Amino acid sequence: MLYWKKLSQKEKQERIQKALEENVNFTHDTSLGYPASKLDGKVFNSEASFLKDAPILQTYVANPNHIGCHTFGTSEKAFKGTQEIEREVLNVLAVDIFKAEPNSFDGYIAPGGTEANIQAIWMYRNYFMYELNAKPTEIAIIASEDTHYSIPKAANLLMLDWLKIPVETYTRVIDVFALETIIIKAKAQGKKYFIVVSNMGTTMFGAVDNPDDYIQMLEKYKLTYKLHIDGAYGGFVYPFSNKNCDINFENPKISSITIDAHKMLQAPYGTGVFICRKGLIENVLTKEAEYVEGMDLTLCGSRSGSNAIAVWMILFTYGPFGWCEKIRVLQMRTEWLCEQLDALGVKYFREPFMNIVTIQAQYITKELEEKYDLVPQKHGKGNLWYKIVIMDHVEIDHLSTFITDLKATVHAKKGITSEILDIT
Repeated sequence: MLYWKKLSQKEKQERIQKALEENVNFTHDTSLGYPASKLDGKVFNSEASFLKDAPILQTYVANPNHIGCHTFGTSEKAFKGTQEIEREVLNVLAVDIFKAEPNSFDGYIAPGGTEANIQAIWMYRNYFMYELNAKPTEIAIIASEDTHYSIPKAANLLMLDWLKIPVETYTRVIDVFALETIIIKAKAQGKKYFIVVSNMGTTMFGAVDNPDDYIQMLEKYKLTYKLHIDGAYGGFVYPFSNKNCDINFENPKISSITIDAHKMLQAPYGTGVFICRKGLIENVLTKEAEYVEGMDLTLCGSRSGSNAIAVWMILFTYGPFGWCEKIRVLQMRTEWLCEQLDALGVKYFREPFMNIVTIQAQYITKELEEKYDLVPQKHGKGNLWYKIVIMDHVEIDHLSTFITDLKATVHAKKGITSEILDIT
């Protein structure tokens, strides 16, 4: 690890205090040009005594604006202290976790994985148009049917076709025969450039796509593509649970990655991460943002610097070994649940290195769904699955109670079936 280590509470407080001192201080500094200020003092008391021991809340009240991208060109100097904290976070994520070379990437803390995914597709669309003179009608998105809804949202916003690739019902593996058929048809219809979204942990199943399925098929037909990894859910799990994980920047075919810090990392909601290789993000430079130093390369524009501080605090509280230990605990709980389901003969899907267990709907009653807040694959008719996500608050005691209730349900159904057989 080049950048990631565990820090004491004192070290973290001192580092963030130093960063805040390097930012503009709207209470004491004469700052006339920014349409910004600290949070309203009549509502948020910046003199509260507890703030001195709460660096994230100090940052929240100070209200730094991290508009722009701080790995590319210049940025607003008024917030340079906390911008440096954001760069430290990106170094940990890009280099230490996803194996990029130092200074070989751009990125930013986005307001969630949805924006980060749209940012990637926007960037690649523009890359194909600006660098390769592609027409929008010649560009298509390829992603599986299990892909997050941010992908069809991006297709709608950017007016691109989404080629939805089927997956096998019970393994959630990409249907490579259907993939080939769809690519052949798209090529015949004039599609020449492809934006590929490969999942590292789908929202419903935690399934992990094999990027090589896409790579091999597109290269077989000599098609131009860019490959984005949607690790919004799995990015803080899969690289730690699977020692052989090779879905990272060591693979030269992978150009960008999305991660969500507000899921497994338990950062405040509205905290995603976008990382891409150098030489790409300038395709979404908004030159019209001339009043912003460095202009803007992000979809959202203004964004809270306190989100970056929250991610930094979490990463440097755990350190790499502490985080690995946390993920191992969640994996053990997940494995315990799977063992109990196996003993009951209940059918489910689980990606071996993920902490999501998705149970076939035939085993789940309405009472179980409501009592345990189980999430269906689709609300309404036609639902086939319910998922359980083993988050930090989900302990064995909770799972044991669920298994007890599920066992009663399974036995009751077996009893009904036996009665029907006896009658017939």
